[in-house]
Amino acid sequence: MHYKSDINLAFASIDYITREVQYGWLVRYMHSNGASFFFVAVYLHMLRGFLFGSFAYPRQLLWGTGVIIFIIMIATAFFGYVLPWGQMSFWAATVITTIGTAIPLFGNDLVLWLWGGFSVDDATLNRFYSLHYFLPFIIFALTIVHLMLLHEFGSNNPIGIFFKTDGLPMSPYYIVKDLYGTNIMFIFFLIVVFYFPNYFGHSDNYILANSLVTPNHIVPEWYFLPLYAVLRSVPDKLLGAIILMFALLALLFFPFIIGKFMLIRSIYFKPFIKMLIILFVVNCLILGWVGGQPVIQPYYFIGQVSTFMYFLIFFMFFFVSWLENKFLIYYLKKKW
Repeated sequence: MHYKSDINLAFASIDYITREVQYGWLVRYMHSNGASFFFVAVYLHMLRGFLFGSFAYPRQLLWGTGVIIFIIMIATAFFGYVLPWGQMSFWAATVITTIGTAIPLFGNDLVLWLWGGFSVDDATLNRFYSLHYFLPFIIFALTIVHLMLLHEFGSNNPIGIFFKTDGLPMSPYYIVKDLYGTNIMFIFFLIVVFYFPNYFGHSDNYILANSLVTPNHIVPEWYFLPLYAVLRSVPDKLLGAIILMFALLALLFFPFIIGKFMLIRSIYFKPFIKMLIILFVVNCLILGWVGGQPVIQPYYFIGQVSTFMYFLIFFMFFFVSWLENKFLIYYLKKKW
C-alpha cells in the first residue's frame, strides 16, 4: 500500500515504510527474511524427497509440480529483490536480464521487450512489481494441485514401503508433529527479524541505484548463489544460460530418468545412493560459497569443478540406480 513502483520514489518509499509507517519495519523485515526462511523450508523439503525416494513411481507428477513451484518461487524472489531499487537490486536485474541477449535471432528484441525500454528503468520496475504480486497466486494454485496429487498417492516414509494397514491419520499425529517443527523454525525466524533483520541483506542494497556506478562484486540473495555460481562458471553467455536451464530441468526430469530403476525407494537400504546424496548436498554448499566470492582464481576454477560435479552426480544417480536394480533382481531370483 505504501510502496511506489517508480525509480524516483521506490528507494525512498522503502525507507518510509521502515521508518514512518506504523509497524512497517515489522512487515518489511518479516517479508524479506520470510523469503529466506521459506527457501530454507523448501530446500529441506526437497532434500527429504531425495532421501526418501519420493520422486519415484507413482509420485512423478507430485515431484514435477513441486519443482515447477520451486522455479516460479525463484522468479518471484528475483522480481522482489529488484523492488527496493538499491545498487544490488538494479545491477542484479541488469546482469540477469541481459542473459537473454545471448539467444540467437530474437534475443535482443526479447530483452528490450522485457525491459520496456533500452535499459532497466521505470517500466521494468513497474512490471516486476506486478509480477512479484501476481506469481504467488500461481504458486498458491500449483500448491493445491501438489496437495491433491499427494492425497491421491499418499505421503512417502523413511523406509519407502507403503501399507494402508500401517497408515496413521493426519490428525492429530502429523498435525502435532508439523506444528512442532513449524514452531521451532518460527522461533529462529523471530530471532532474525527482531535482532538481525539485515543479516541476509547486502550492504550495497542500502545505497540508491546508480546506473553510472557498478558495485565491485554483484551478489544475489543467498538462495540464488548455487545457481549463480553455475551460470558464471561458463565463460560463454549462451552456453551458461543453457547450463543453468539444464541444472533446473535435471531436477524436473529426475524421477522419469531414475525413478523407474528404483525398486526400493529409501536410501536406508542404498549406501551408494546415500553417499551420492551427501556429495550432492556438499557440492551445492560449495557452489553457494563460490557464488558469493569474486570472479577470480581460485574461486572461478572451484566453481567450474563444482558445476561439472553437479551434472556428474546426476549421471551417477542414474548409473548406480540401474546397477543396484540389476543386483537386486539377480539376488531375488537367486534367493527364490
